[in-house]
Amino acid sequence: MKRDQNSFRGCLVGGAIGDALGAPVEFMQLDEIISQYGPDGIQDLVISSSEKALITDDTQMTLFTAEGILRSETRRVTKGICHPPSVVFHAYQRWLLTQGYPRVPEYEWVYDGWLLDIEALHACRAPGVSCLTALRSEDHGTMDDPINTSRGCGGAMRSAPVGLFYRREEAFQLAAEMAALTHGHPSGFLSAGALAYLIDALIEGFDLETAVTKTLMILKKYEGHEKCTKKLELAEKLSKMGSFDDEAIALLGGGWVGEEALAIAVYCALKYQHDFRKALQTAVNHSGDSDSIGAITGNILGVYLGLNGIPVEWIEKVELKDVLIQIADDLLIDYDESNIDRKRYPGY
Repeated sequence: MKRDQNSFRGCLVGGAIGDALGAPVEFMQLDEIISQYGPDGIQDLVISSSEKALITDDTQMTLFTAEGILRSETRRVTKGICHPPSVVFHAYQRWLLTQGYPRVPEYEWVYDGWLLDIEALHACRAPGVSCLTALRSEDHGTMDDPINTSRGCGGAMRSAPVGLFYRREEAFQLAAEMAALTHGHPSGFLSAGALAYLIDALIEGFDLETAVTKTLMILKKYEGHEKCTKKLELAEKLSKMGSFDDEAIALLGGGWVGEEALAIAVYCALKYQHDFRKALQTAVNHSGDSDSIGAITGNILGVYLGLNGIPVEWIEKVELKDVLIQIADDLLIDYDESNIDRKRYPGY
């Protein structure tokens, strides 16, 4: 079992690095990327005026997902009952506040917490339309009562913390429910469940190939799984065929929707599973959703290789490194009434 600080930190820091690596080329076609960065595309983190490589809404929402999970656990321990997706919904309302949207009077009591005090999290970094629209509606989308028909990757990109904190089938189910808050198509929320389950399988100590196989097995139990299953199986196949990466990724799609983003990330992780740098470079150099695919790839290989398997210079350059490490360490805690940090994670 890899339930240790190295793997937890690797998962969240690795995701942020993939996000930051892909951010400068997110909306560029491959030929534009090559024209600007050279024949191999973007190879290193782009450093901003703040002397850090900037993350996007992908990492912002990942942090707020983790905060919501931890606050829901406080509520479970102190109150004896909790619905984690509802507490995570409130965390997303705090994220919405950081993006410049007004407080909602109905939720006035949720606008607190240490993440709100982090100035860098108040930067607006191209947040997804589905997330913004769903959260501003104040309705709670569910798997059975979808809020929309979006199958975008905005549900999957933020779901790694669910796989870190919860186990097995519960991780899948809760990640899917949390994604369904904003993404109503099965591919939009099942891709999130699949990523969380995959993360948990890696924590449990399975090799990457076995973890993907186990993820497919549980995925197939859910209604509407077909699109996700087809793409993931294709990713498995392509990773073993020796295909050119640009051709393989083109077959998997652009990554703007959940099943494609997850499949491309799995392809990159499987093909370059012992080379974090090469996997992330492959994940972002294409004409699709570079930052989200980079983030998911970083989550997967980050937990698999651990923080020690990530280039040190990338760790030091990524924005909010210390915040990511703090959240990762907090997710690792085995909760009981004596060690909950109630001030940091109140139960609401």
